Amino acid sequence: MKKILCLITLLLSAFITTQAQTDKAKQLLDEVNSKMSAYNNIYIDFKYNLDNMAENINQETKGNVTIAKDKYVLNYLGATKMYDGNKTYTIVPENEEVTIEKNAGDENTITPSRMLTFYKKGYKYKWDIQQNVRGRKIQYIELKPQKANSEVKQILLGIDIQTKHIYNLIEIGKNGTKTTITVNTFKTNQPLSDNIFKFDREKYKKDGYTISEM
Repeated sequence: MKKILCLITLLLSAFITTQAQTDKAKQLLDEVNSKMSAYNNIYIDFKYNLDNMAENINQETKGNVTIAKDKYVLNYLGATKMYDGNKTYTIVPENEEVTIEKNAGDENTITPSRMLTFYKKGYKYKWDIQQNVRGRKIQYIELKPQKANSEVKQILLGIDIQTKHIYNLIEIGKNGTKTTITVNTFKTNQPLSDNIFKFDREKYKKDGYTISEM
């Protein structure tokens, strides 16, 4: 759940930085930044692929995430992870468990805004190939970690040239694992419930969930 959240967050926010190392990349990133910053909220329905030929691993699943500023709700693998701006709630119906983590002031908290700050400082940018995907021109930007001990070899971020929206994100690990997130549905400025980012403790207690706070 933590890894998929990192990737989804990168999918939305990694490209918003204006520190690209080539003029072409910087111009495109700036355009995407302007487009994304204008949205009140974003909803993404995505496909997640994990491949490692050496280990004979091939997994495919789906999920969705709703993000409004630094708050989010991620649904993935039958679990829900929610951040309300102060605490993170991980809800696992299969085990009837809820784990609550207080994140205020924690530099390691995984939120879109903090992942953006981390990503701006941790990667180098490079203009990469352009592909035609079912009539859509997808421009890739390659990102490489600056730290030599990173487990990530490279990330390829695919941007739709016409809409300035994300098409996909491909992460390649040094162990040969390839993780791909492809956007199936991308919606913005949706009408959201007032309670979408609020945790209803009494409801889960009534349903018999074990609630643990860390």
